[in-house]
Amino acid sequence: MTKIRTTAVRSGMLPVAVLAVLVAGCGSQRPGDTTGAGASSRTPAATPSKPADFPCPGESPTPTPTPSASASGRAVPPTDHYAENHGFMVPIPLHGERRCEGLAAVGRVEDALEPLRRRGDFDPENTRSALTALGYSAGNVQSYQNGSTGVSFLIDASPLCVEGTMNLDSTEADAFAGYPDHTGCDRPSGGH
Repeated sequence: MTKIRTTAVRSGMLPVAVLAVLVAGCGSQRPGDTTGAGASSRTPAATPSKPADFPCPGESPTPTPTPSASASGRAVPPTDHYAENHGFMVPIPLHGERRCEGLAAVGRVEDALEPLRRRGDFDPENTRSALTALGYSAGNVQSYQNGSTGVSFLIDASPLCVEGTMNLDSTEADAFAGYPDHTGCDRPSGGH
């Protein structure tokens, strides 16, 4: 019996020791305290800077701002975590010189496809041929029928991606830098 009582006393001491450490805290500095001559003991964390966008050739001096997730003015994240859970499907925007390369690629693609659109030629193979004629490898160009009078396309010229559509009304393309947590230019179907 004595052995059981000793074990009970020893096991009861562990929570008391843990409680004593928690009450004492870890260190004597509290929020708002300063170290030395008014300097903080912590080094400031590097704030990520937004890459500089400058006017590209043929563009006005003030580039068009890219739409942001907070365009509605809400700074509070959604409570259902939809945006967080689907962030892997949001294309990475291009900045700096890559942005200019993307705009130039978009212009070339739209110019190459516009004659097909005016003729009403929405055959995915003809679209693909027009895009490979620009110098893109046939293995990196995908085109799909998009309704009876439309075509969707994707060019994987990694690290530059160009995707778009062509229909009776217009030819539109967009360039981006791929997707987070994913290699290649095709839209990922699952995240982490």
